[in-house]
Amino acid sequence: MTSPLLALRAAILAACAGDPALGGLMGGAGRIHDEPPRGEDPLYALFGPAELRDLSTSSDRGHEQDLSIVVWAVPGSGASALAVAARMADLLEDSDLGLSGHRLVNLGVRALEVDRDRDSNLVRVTLRLRAVTEVVA
Repeated sequence: MTSPLLALRAAILAACAGDPALGGLMGGAGRIHDEPPRGEDPLYALFGPAELRDLSTSSDRGHEQDLSIVVWAVPGSGASALAVAARMADLLEDSDLGLSGHRLVNLGVRALEVDRDRDSNLVRVTLRLRAVTEVVA
């Protein structure tokens, strides 16, 4: 069985990669990375911290997931990072993503946070999501 967190991340990747508007905002690449891409200046998005909790009942196996997507941008381009995060929020909020081995019960945006990294001065926009999934038997 695929991890519910990996299944959700794969579905998010597919939804974002297939959206022309997001691709346009990101310069043609609507992809979310696990680590900063080598040799690439921001604007890019990374999967951030995630937490998976058991939400099983006596009859069904399920999970609650809190995960984040972090959009990075160079100084002076905070508006572009916000536009990318807002488009991702629009794509993902209450979406009906297909997950391998799991069913998405709901997916919601919990928060959108904007700040600046003190060391690099890069703009950081964090999109926080909450999902509930059930294991498909």
